[in-house]
Amino acid sequence: MSTVRTVLGDLPPERLGVCDAHDHVFFGSPQLPGQELRDAASARAELAAFRAQGGASVVQWTPYGLGRRVADLPIVSQDTGVHVVAATGLHQAAHYAPEVLTALRGRLAELFVTELTRGIGTTGVRAGLIKVAGGFHALDAHARWTMTAAAEAHHATGAPIAVHLELGTGALDVLDLLCGESGVPPHRVILGHLNRAPDPVVHRQAAEAGAYLAFDGPSRAHHATDWRMPEAVRALAEAGFGHRLLLGGDTTTAAARSVDGGPGMPYLLRRVRPRLELALGRELVERVFTENPGRAFSVEWT
Repeated sequence: MSTVRTVLGDLPPERLGVCDAHDHVFFGSPQLPGQELRDAASARAELAAFRAQGGASVVQWTPYGLGRRVADLPIVSQDTGVHVVAATGLHQAAHYAPEVLTALRGRLAELFVTELTRGIGTTGVRAGLIKVAGGFHALDAHARWTMTAAAEAHHATGAPIAVHLELGTGALDVLDLLCGESGVPPHRVILGHLNRAPDPVVHRQAAEAGAYLAFDGPSRAHHATDWRMPEAVRALAEAGFGHRLLLGGDTTTAAARSVDGGPGMPYLLRRVRPRLELALGRELVERVFTENPGRAFSVEWT
């Protein structure tokens, strides 16, 4: 039976409820100094605020080495009643010290599999997805290394692979590598940040290939293309790809959290959802928030 692997255990997909399909409960990177999401009380308050808007689950795309605070995830999930899915994986090289990456050479796929099946560190909390990243309009050697390891881990476990697309670019190159070269079924690939490069032709090609398309990041104030997101989502839905759409907030800085004065996780349901209902209708938007994440993140775990 297919289940979604949350930090409190495996869950039938229909119990996922209204899902923020790409966000961060905890996150920290040297690329964002002083903006770390590492306070458990703040995380608890943010999840509670999301819950108050009708949210039921959050998929955290924070990968290895970027402040996942895995031991805290079950606690804040239990306290707020919000299901949380944790990630394994590796981000772009710029987010890590060189010695960290050197230490992972030759064992990256093994690390991913261990964190998916046995647990992250000594916590016993198992990851429910693999998160990797591409580059701007290209895949460098680091991206190819991490994606190849992610494909190997997918074949060992069935886990979905979520991909950070730099400024929304490189989607087709990612699919060529993961699905063409590495044999990952397209419906096991989730392409993130497509709202940042609203190219309808690329969106349509990625959807036709069978991948999930994540439109995320309304908490990021500098995304000049956010206003085009409803139009892009409507075009895909009208072309018959409503079942491939996912929505997320992608809160990556303390300043972006609602409890610190930003839009945060609640904004996805407080403002984005009603805006999309005008473009798509309430019934389809409900399926995008519930049924689609249930399919995208559920796995017959091996």
